[in-house]
Amino acid sequence: MPKGRATSERAAAEEAPAERTSVERAPTAGAGAGVGAASVQLDDVQVRFRSKKRDVTALSDISLDVSPGEFVAIVGPSGCGKSTLLKLVAGLLTASSGEVLLGGERVKGPRHDIGYVFQRAALLEWRSALRNILLQAEMRRMPAARARARADELIRMTGLTGFEDAYPHELSGGMQQRVALCRALLHEPPVLLMDEPFGALDALTREQLNTELNRIWRTTGTTVLLVTHSISEAVYLADRVVVMSPRPGTITEIIEVGLPAERDYGETLGRPEFRAAAARIRELLGAVSAQD
Repeated sequence: MPKGRATSERAAAEEAPAERTSVERAPTAGAGAGVGAASVQLDDVQVRFRSKKRDVTALSDISLDVSPGEFVAIVGPSGCGKSTLLKLVAGLLTASSGEVLLGGERVKGPRHDIGYVFQRAALLEWRSALRNILLQAEMRRMPAARARARADELIRMTGLTGFEDAYPHELSGGMQQRVALCRALLHEPPVLLMDEPFGALDALTREQLNTELNRIWRTTGTTVLLVTHSISEAVYLADRVVVMSPRPGTITEIIEVGLPAERDYGETLGRPEFRAAAARIRELLGAVSAQD
C-alpha cells in the first residue's frame, strides 16, 4: 500500500476514538437508569483559552452526571462550547479546572474506548462501506471473525444491507453517516459522542436517521451525548436536554423530556410532553419561531 494512503488510513482511524457497545445488554434508558458510578461526570469544569490579545473562557461551572444507558442532548447558541464539552469527555481537551470522569475514572488524555461521530462522515474514498467500517478493527487488531460479525450486525441495524461494497461517492449523505455510525459502534463503546451528525442532511433523511438512532440506542443500551442545533431532534431523541448559555458556556437548565424510550416520530411530535419540552427550550434560547 502506498505510504500516503497508509498514513491517511491511520489518521482516519484515529480521528474517532475507539468504541465499545453491547447488543445483548438490555437498554436502560432514562435519567437515573444506571447503577453505580455515572457513565459520564463533569464536576465544576472550566475551559479557558489564550487568544492573541486576551484570555477566553469557553466553558464555566459545568457540572453534569450522565447515567449508564442514558441519552443526553446538548443545545445552545453557536460558539457556546457544546463541541468543547464533547472534546473534554473524549480526552481531546483538558479542563482548565474541575474534573471529567468516565465510568468513575478521571479522563487524563485521549480515550480509545469511546465512539465519536462527527458532522462529516470522514470516510476513505478508496475503501468500500464495509471496509470503512472495519478500518478501526484493522488498526486495533480486533479478531477478524469477531469484527466481521459485529460489522454485519451493525449493517443490518442501520439498513445498509446491500451497500457493503459501495464506495463513499456512490452513497448519499445519509448512507455515509450510517457507515460512520457503524464504524463508531464497531468496538462496542460504553459512551457514544455525536457532534451534529445529521446537521448537513435534508429534513426527511434526518427524520429517518433520528428514528434509526432511537432504535439503535434502545437495542445497544449505549450512553449517548448528542450535540445538535435542532430542538426537535434533541427532544425526540433524548432523556434529558442540556440547554447552554452563550459564551462563556454554562448550563442554563436541564430539561427532563419525560417520553417513553420507544418513540414513533410522528406520534411523538404530537405528544404534550414533547411540545412542553420544546417550548421550554425555545424560551430559554430566546427562539421566536416554532421552527428549529
